[in-house]
Amino acid sequence: MNSNYNGTSRTAKSSFTSEVTGKVGIAISGELETSAGAMLASIKTKWGVTVSAEITAKLGNTISVDTPKHTTTNARYGVYRLKVVGESYMLHQNCTTSPKHKVVSYSPVKVGWYLWES
Repeated sequence: MNSNYNGTSRTAKSSFTSEVTGKVGIAISGELETSAGAMLASIKTKWGVTVSAEITAKLGNTISVDTPKHTTTNARYGVYRLKVVGESYMLHQNCTTSPKHKVVSYSPVKVGWYLWES
């Protein structure tokens, strides 16, 4: 949070600069199981699968506002994210499903300044 107090008898210009670095990502993990049978032998294979992706963003921004006399202008710059929760599972050919896994992701909703005076 940035603050600027104007102790003069006139309105002054306040400038705020902020730099934000954030990460947005998703990770999904699960298992894949296959089996094949023959008259004398059976083969069963199981794989663990993890997929993940991550994006890093660096944003810089400057804002100038008027600060009235004997007032403090406060400013906060940020990336506001939305948390999304869901389930992941596999539907097999025989209409059965794998165990369900919880999936959590965060997506950016709003980027900007929040200003207030005190």
